[in-house]
Amino acid sequence: MTDKKNRIQKGTLYLVATPIGNLADLSPRALKVLGEVDFVAAEDTRNTGKMLSLFEISRPMVPYHEHNRMSAGEDICGRLIRGESCALVTDAGTPAVSDPGEDLVRLCVDRGIPVTSVPGCCAAINALTLSGLPTGRFSFEGFLPSQAGARAKALDDLKLERRTMIFHEAPHRLLQTLSDMRDAFGGDRRLAVCREMTKLNEEVLRMTIDQAVQHFEASAPRGEFVLVVAGSTQRDAETLNTISVEDHFNFYIKTGLDRKEAVKAVARDRKVPKNDIYMAVMGIREDPSRQKED
Repeated sequence: MTDKKNRIQKGTLYLVATPIGNLADLSPRALKVLGEVDFVAAEDTRNTGKMLSLFEISRPMVPYHEHNRMSAGEDICGRLIRGESCALVTDAGTPAVSDPGEDLVRLCVDRGIPVTSVPGCCAAINALTLSGLPTGRFSFEGFLPSQAGARAKALDDLKLERRTMIFHEAPHRLLQTLSDMRDAFGGDRRLAVCREMTKLNEEVLRMTIDQAVQHFEASAPRGEFVLVVAGSTQRDAETLNTISVEDHFNFYIKTGLDRKEAVKAVARDRKVPKNDIYMAVMGIREDPSRQKED
């Protein structure tokens, strides 16, 4: 750890991944950086302070989180420009992933401030590798919107996503999110529900969405969750647009939509008015001579 490659560089922002549950996962390089930078920017200075004290590290700390990211980001950039080095950490996992740290990285990039990463724990990747689902291509979706309508719209947009999808969710919203996923994806879609990862009570439930809903209706969710959901095996909208309107309509009927919702789905895919699809599917054609009379 004494070679030039691992020497702390002045005026540099270090993105330091921290454990998501097991403190033994903190890497030697992360310990070196945390112990040698000029200051640490932390999501919660109390939590980070406790972690650092366990490793007998004492560094000046400043808070950087969702509620102060604008003002704190400017202050941190100012110190970096003046030649100080900074380690950015979250409470757990990799900073700047579904995290206000992305704004700080953008500020630094815009101002020509060097940014480097000290890789390590990431809850999303950890869950993906445990899921038993395809890992070659995946989509990280983070937290879904808290508003019911926006959440339903977000899931509807992902209905035909072929890649494995990764979501974060809090315990108090888990059951509602699973219910919304069942409405959007169908109850037989496979998923892995991951909690307490890297901890003594690590749990990974590999089941269908229907089974997950039933499980958490009977057992109250506890802890933070990562949901890994199988991608769709249905044909995507681009492919559907190459078949007839009638076949496109029947495709959605077979997925469980009623006639009205199927018409709306076809119209959305083809970017045409709903009435055009309705007339095509129902065999309704306007009489040109009647249009002239009207």
